[in-house]
Amino acid sequence: MIPFDVLSVFFVAAVALGLAPGPDNVFVLTQSALYGRFAGLVVTIGLCTGLIVHTVAVALGVAAIFETSALAFTLLKLIGAAYLLYLAYQAFRAGSADLPDDDGPALSVQALYRRGIVMNVTNPKIAIFFLAFLPQFADPARGSVPVQILLFGGLFIVATILVFGCVALGGGVLGTFLRRSPRAQVWLNRVAGTVFGALALRLAIAER
Repeated sequence: MIPFDVLSVFFVAAVALGLAPGPDNVFVLTQSALYGRFAGLVVTIGLCTGLIVHTVAVALGVAAIFETSALAFTLLKLIGAAYLLYLAYQAFRAGSADLPDDDGPALSVQALYRRGIVMNVTNPKIAIFFLAFLPQFADPARGSVPVQILLFGGLFIVATILVFGCVALGGGVLGTFLRRSPRAQVWLNRVAGTVFGALALRLAIAER
């Protein structure tokens, strides 16, 4: 059994990492501002689904491939960058009419959920981060290391939902004010496009 003090330290660290500015929470913020609080929450669930993939990959040792193989790392990050550029293109060509008038998402729940998954899974740096971070808290003396990693991954996801949920709610409030002005709506799309483009560049030039 994992001691409570170890779980507490891990959870505090996970919350702190979630609060630190990064691609995922910025992504949640922009989607919430564009499409409403519910959209941001759906994207958050998608991102956390991606974290499940990374957690299982670490537990099974698959994530080590992205740490040791330059080709695998490069291919995955280029796929992620291309997807972000696609989102940037969509945002730049969108007008005020493409944004919802209320707190309901203009995109389908499936599309928003898919955005969160793709955004997270195609970032190999998250896989490598989990590979370095999660095993630090596992102890073979407490039993199966893969099981412990799965438990820590689940706790990390809980922390992420709490932090990103707050980000989604805040972004939704911001978007509600901005959507009252057609000009602000257009600029909101432009800002989102710029953010997506910057995230794509950041991911494309990332190194292991």
